[in-house]
Amino acid sequence: MDHPATAGEQLRQLRKHAKLSQLDLALMTNVSQRHLSCIETGRAKPSPGTLHTLLTALEAPLEQCNRVFLAAGFAPRYTATPLASPAMAAIREAVSHVLHANNPAPAILLGSQWDVLAANASAAVLFGLVGIPPGAAGNLNLLATLLHAGGLGDHLINADEIRTLAWQRATREALDNPELAALLSSLPTPASTELPEHMPPLVLTRLRTPQGELSFLSTFTTFGMPQDITLASLRIEHLIPADEATWQVMRGAYAEYAALVL
Repeated sequence: MDHPATAGEQLRQLRKHAKLSQLDLALMTNVSQRHLSCIETGRAKPSPGTLHTLLTALEAPLEQCNRVFLAAGFAPRYTATPLASPAMAAIREAVSHVLHANNPAPAILLGSQWDVLAANASAAVLFGLVGIPPGAAGNLNLLATLLHAGGLGDHLINADEIRTLAWQRATREALDNPELAALLSSLPTPASTELPEHMPPLVLTRLRTPQGELSFLSTFTTFGMPQDITLASLRIEHLIPADEATWQVMRGAYAEYAALVL
């Protein structure tokens, strides 16, 4: 997608997207409204510190921050450290701890393109219940398996709702993620890209399995105050059983799995 040419134009676009006035942003950052106006119109060049302050207040994605710094004539501020790098050892340990602690409820680690980067034992159990082979999670793209025929989406009782919600979220994320946009263009569009007018407060993930219907509510864990593009893109999805019957199935299946594998 095309991006505004100047740092000021990008800042103005980010501010409007955040639904903030110049006065709002000025008060949040202690940057005078006049100076902010001059930055946005190109009459003043911000310092790197001022840019960082404004972008932090606007909660801009780190990739977008890099583009603003480049447009202002500065080097990019943020890098993307590979997750396997020694510098990310503490991150990998934290992810492993959170995933394991979620057992016997499933949990998966997702990257910026919805690739499943890691999964706990209960996720492997759940995948097995719907016919996904053991060990396949490492090569699984959650968005693709939800939208493609023959994937996880075919086991969803409320497939239309989940596919629409996943498509909408991925479409928003793809606005600032060219790789995800390319993936989306290769995937089938859901039967409907709009949700019904009346929706429940929380949409459950309802799966059809040989053990009967399993229902999960979904929550996400992200890292606070990330200063690395890779780290900012990571999120752990927790699938928490929504009823006692689902808890019983997951506890029993996890216990059997643990006895054989762990």
